[in-house]
Amino acid sequence: MKRSTRWALGLWIALAVIVWNVVFDHTIEVAGRAYLRAAAVAAHAGGPFARIDDWMRPAVPAGLLNATAAALLILAVGLGGLLCASHLTR
Repeated sequence: MKRSTRWALGLWIALAVIVWNVVFDHTIEVAGRAYLRAAAVAAHAGGPFARIDDWMRPAVPAGLLNATAAALLILAVGLGGLLCASHLTR
């Protein structure tokens, strides 16, 4: 494998890892903000307390699924592009 191809592959992998982290973090952050809104409404209305577990527990598998799907899509596009480029340069 050429040096430039290895660099390109490494950059695609790095991009996939970064996107995985951003998507997962965003999903958890959105769930946390939704919990805070629900807790504020419950406290203001005098109702039962909102439990954080009810909001965050479903967010973890959703975040894992979405983040993994995004990272795999990026890797597929990157590897496909590298394969096409390597066949065109032969």
